[in-house]
Amino acid sequence: MRSQQSWQKLQIDCVSFVTRSRIMKRHHWENRDVVSVIIQGLRAGMRNQKETIRKMVTYLNNEEKDGGFWLPNIQRPFVWSEDQIERLFDSIMREYPISTLLIWRTKSPVRRRKFIDNYKYSLKLTDFHVPEDSKVKLLVLDGQQRLQSLFIGLKGSYEKKELFFDILSGDLVAPEDIRYRFRFFDPNTAKFPWVKFKAVVFSNELFGRLARSIANGAEEPLSDGQHDRIEDNVARIVKQFCTDEIIVYQELDGVDNPKTYREDDVVEIFIRANAGGTKLGKSDLLFSLLTASWEDADENLEGLLEELNRTGYDFTRDFILKSCLSVLDRGARYEVSKFRDGVTREEIVEKWNAIADAIKAVKDFVYGKTFLRSDQALPSYLSLIPLIYFRYHFPQQWKDAQDLDTYLLRSLITGAFSGTPDNLIDKCTRHITEIGDFEVRQIFDLIRADGRNLDITADTILSQHYGSKNIHLIFNLWYKDFNYQPAYEGSLPQVDHIFPQSLLRSVKVANPETGRHNILRYKWQERDRIANCMLLTAEENGAGGKRDIPPEIWFKDKPDSYLKMHLIPKNPELWKLENFEAFIKARETLIIEKFQHMIQATE
Repeated sequence: MRSQQSWQKLQIDCVSFVTRSRIMKRHHWENRDVVSVIIQGLRAGMRNQKETIRKMVTYLNNEEKDGGFWLPNIQRPFVWSEDQIERLFDSIMREYPISTLLIWRTKSPVRRRKFIDNYKYSLKLTDFHVPEDSKVKLLVLDGQQRLQSLFIGLKGSYEKKELFFDILSGDLVAPEDIRYRFRFFDPNTAKFPWVKFKAVVFSNELFGRLARSIANGAEEPLSDGQHDRIEDNVARIVKQFCTDEIIVYQELDGVDNPKTYREDDVVEIFIRANAGGTKLGKSDLLFSLLTASWEDADENLEGLLEELNRTGYDFTRDFILKSCLSVLDRGARYEVSKFRDGVTREEIVEKWNAIADAIKAVKDFVYGKTFLRSDQALPSYLSLIPLIYFRYHFPQQWKDAQDLDTYLLRSLITGAFSGTPDNLIDKCTRHITEIGDFEVRQIFDLIRADGRNLDITADTILSQHYGSKNIHLIFNLWYKDFNYQPAYEGSLPQVDHIFPQSLLRSVKVANPETGRHNILRYKWQERDRIANCMLLTAEENGAGGKRDIPPEIWFKDKPDSYLKMHLIPKNPELWKLENFEAFIKARETLIIEKFQHMIQATE
């Protein structure tokens, strides 16, 4: 029997766990209920465990340590950047605490995958899947990003680069700044004071000897202070990574307590432990429920996204799941209850091929009929969901439907599906079911009745500016023959100023108070307006390209076809700096003529 004092300590640990797991933020369960659930778990078999970082990373993917630590397939992909990993190692060196991990010890034949050692953007999670078995294993429910980052830094690489540490860093800095400098380098290019961090952590030399060995790698003599810094840093590395047990994890023991921690219970714990997180989206939580009952969920969704995004788009898991809910008449709003009942999950599995075909058909329509051929030109993907619904339920009518491109372009330009459009999406899909067709004018009436604007005016076009979310949409319609999907991402077309920023900033007017000419004549609103912007290839705007070349020089020898494509007034006098305002006025006229067919009001 536990003493009252012991139970009080467990309850304190429980509340601490709730706080660290962020359950008490932004969730739909009573805090006391969650605490009660976890207290019951503590009584049944939840326990605190501690390990050093050095030992912990050797236990990942290692069956010899109680079956090894693995990732259940309900976990989302690894998303941390190099900078985030480097900051984690800086935090550890500064002795900042890292949150408690949540681990499930089980014999259940749960689908799982290995931690990634040599990370690359092109990796597929399916390449790391592990065959199911009924052996004891430890599955990480909360803490994947931290453990994966430690594993990459100490056992692997990030895009073929390994983690190095500036052995002379450590000067006092502000809390938000980097004190201990870590960087990912090509091992063949790193030089002192950068040392391969994993070699230090896994060295078996005494730290004094190790410090001297590192110092001997310096190309120039070191000062006494630098020798001291190396010794201090080596000692700190040994303490933080090799001797102190700073990895703390809560273990849910489903081996000794199989009835307490069944698979459904663990999925629920996973959702509650992550529901308050800011980086784990609700679609990830819903997907965790889907993968619990669909063996091929990862592979099917990953394959669909790869096919959709091959031509330059950025469809996401979030969009796919919302489309599934809408197509199956469950409503577009994310609600965990829709997946908990099992019916929705089963229907998605059963009808996945038809749903995927509808999504791909709409993507092909967008690519082939609207000239919106890049992610930059699609400010919102949600306006596609009514089209997907129509294609799924009425494939024959889809073939003969009229003006679908008008619907899409107008709704995108006016932002009709911006904000929170779930109710609007539901109204559109219900109407499509009622009439058995996609009548664009009736859909527009629904959108207007929802209080959303669909009017495209001259100002709608001319108000776009450098950096605005719709400028690439406008340019994609404008430059229909432009290559918006080059083979290399760095070659994406670029929006450039016709009259360069530097040139316009040089124009000053008199300060009414001092008389000095130190006030900019052209503020950013004038400089960045769409009438002073054009679309260039990366090569045109790169080294030796336009950059800061004035228009009177850049356009001087350009053919009429070039001027026509960019809607440039042909009068060379307008290309001069002193005629900037007249140039803008003339070009705005040409732009409005270009888009006149869209500006005309829709009845």
